[in-house]
Formats: sequence, C-alpha cells, structure tokens
Amino acid sequence: MAIEEPAFELIEKTEPYEIRQYRPFVVAETFVDGDLDKASSAGFRLIADYIFGNNLAVSAKPGDKTNEKIAMTAPVAAEPVSEKIAMTAPVLAEPQAAGMNASRWRIHFVMPSQYSLATLPKPVNPAVQLRAVPGQRFAVLVFSGLAGAEKVQQKSDELLAWVKQRGLKTRGVVQLARYNPPWTLPFFRRNEVMIEISAPDKNNQ
Repeated sequence: MAIEEPAFELIEKTEPYEIRQYRPFVVAETFVDGDLDKASSAGFRLIADYIFGNNLAVSAKPGDKTNEKIAMTAPVAAEPVSEKIAMTAPVLAEPQAAGMNASRWRIHFVMPSQYSLATLPKPVNPAVQLRAVPGQRFAVLVFSGLAGAEKVQQKSDELLAWVKQRGLKTRGVVQLARYNPPWTLPFFRRNEVMIEISAPDKNNQ
C-alpha cells in the first residue's frame, strides 16, 4: 500500500548521506516521557488515535460528535526535548537533551498534503496538537535494521561528524524518522536520522 511521504527536493546525495529541501507541511504531535522505544510507542498510539477518528471536523458545530479518518503517512519522527520546553515550543528551539538517551520526546506525524492547518480536523485529546512547519533544509543519514537508542546515537554522531566536515550550520537537534510498521523484518526497515541545517548564504556563493 502506497503511503504518502513529505515532499522534498534532493539537493545532494552521497550515500548514505543526503541533503534535502522540504516543502512546508503540517504535523500532528505529542510530547511523551520515557526512553526512545517507550516514548515512540506511546506517542504513536496517541497520534494514531487522532488520525483514526478521535477528532472533530472543522465544520462541526458545538455538541457534534462527527469525526474524520486521516490517511496514515510516513515517517513517524521522534525528537529528544528538554523537560523545560513547553508544547508550544518553536520548531527551531535547541533543547539541552541527552541525545537518544533523553527522557522526554516530541513524536510527530506529517499530515497528508491535501490538508492545511485550517482544514485539518481538530484533536479531541489535548495531548495532541497541530502545528504548521515552514520549509526546511535537512542533512540526513539513511540506514536499515533496528533503530534502538544505541544504534541511533551512533548514526546521529556519524551524521553530525559529516555535517561538521562539510562546514554546515545546524539548527535544533537530531531527529529519528522510522518508515516501517513494527512487523517489518529488520533488513527491510528504512530509518533516518536528520538534522536541520541552514541554507547557504546566496551572497557568499
């Protein structure tokens, strides 16, 4: 079954690294405590509950119980955050987190491109929030297999070393993106670690 992924322009590819320019999109997100695996599972359930119908259509009137199913997309992204960052933190905040050993996470799904922030049904559960994300440029490292905290931290370090070697300026922290359901065999799994980078200054090109 084809699953929509966020649209981007591939700027550069040097396997296993890529630089991508993403178009603006909207995310449904939640903040969850725990280690990477527990937070990913709990966050997935909360947002899946929203997209499977625990929401209120934009056209609904007070007292209505209408809901709308939203198509599943990929990937499911996990980003370590500081305990002190509120749910309204801007996307470019740089939390002081313990990498992939953090104890608090922002889990998000990118919403299908047919929706805007104005047309998406509203979450019933206040733990789930919608947020518009502007176009961003990311450095990405693609890898397969299981994505446990130790391996993800290793890949994050490799990505940051590559970014530093290239002289690129980073913004925020490394995110983990998983593209496959949990029953997928490890060899066939597609995972990515990614970090936002600043676009080149046109005046210096």
